[in-house]
Amino acid sequence: MDIISSDFKKGIVKLRITDADDLWYLSHLIDAGDFVKGFTTRKIKIGDGDNATVVKKPMILKIEAETIDFGSGGLSVRVNGKIKEGPEDIPRDSYHAISLEEGNEFTLEKAHWMSYQKQKLEEASEKKFHFLMCLFDREEALFALTKKFGYEILVRIKGDVEKKSRDIEIKKDFHKEIIDMIESYNQRYAPEKIIIASPAFYKDILLKKITQDFKHKIVIAICSDVSKNSIDEVLKRPELKEVLKNSRTREEQLLVDELLSEINKDHLAVYGWKEVKVAIDAGAVKILMITDEFIAKHKESGTYNEVDEKMKAVDALQGKIHIISSEHEGGKKLNGLSGIAAILRYKLV
Repeated sequence: MDIISSDFKKGIVKLRITDADDLWYLSHLIDAGDFVKGFTTRKIKIGDGDNATVVKKPMILKIEAETIDFGSGGLSVRVNGKIKEGPEDIPRDSYHAISLEEGNEFTLEKAHWMSYQKQKLEEASEKKFHFLMCLFDREEALFALTKKFGYEILVRIKGDVEKKSRDIEIKKDFHKEIIDMIESYNQRYAPEKIIIASPAFYKDILLKKITQDFKHKIVIAICSDVSKNSIDEVLKRPELKEVLKNSRTREEQLLVDELLSEINKDHLAVYGWKEVKVAIDAGAVKILMITDEFIAKHKESGTYNEVDEKMKAVDALQGKIHIISSEHEGGKKLNGLSGIAAILRYKLV
């Protein structure tokens, strides 16, 4: 996302959506009561009676957001609300929806930008650090691409490899298939690094066979098996600490692990909406963790205002707020704790 201009004193930022990842951020940055101004089309009736026709007229409108919908396809954020500014022939306070998609420019205006919202905006505008991951063993391989809010599994392949108890002619070189796919994905996504992980010594054998110009990007790691769970395992490997220092997914997973450690020690942590509210009211919250799924549920049920007020209270006391993606292991664990938890400054009596 490009920040074209910003004036946080007035609460106004002008943004350009540069990729699909930005839409996830916007779905959490835009709140009910915010103003969104951008290019859109609106159906206009021309003429009367039988000669009347309806056409779509392009225009710039400013609406006060009431509902924000991040479509299941992840290709747009639809903001619906009452029109506050626009052409003279467009009735004020009539409803309209602005669809925000990749390539759009628009203005977002808030009465007050909280610290974590500014942080999320800056995070979305930073350079993307995509990492291509290849987990494999003797018989199968799993390819995934990290994103700003999780990762996407690209493909799983199985090799035509020799079985120990069968005498057959092998027609394909499984390692060559893996290398060819790495080369293809490297050309398509231009990842910052390529992480190759395997149990045992398979990764070392593969590395010796790679002669392509992407070899300098490769970092090797260990994994238990070839599974989605092992992707989460690899992202937390200590040998990848420096490589993945810009990975939001890794940061969130380690943060949730810190939370679980505090819970296991029965020390500086609470979880559950009721318990977290008590800690916030006591001014004890150092780090608030909340999943996107928790936020979405409260928005759907119409109870998000209370959540928003508590987040503002944490922000006012310089507490840190992290919205955790439900797509990775850390988010799933946090959802298992009701979707909201906090690391405390001090233990509550």
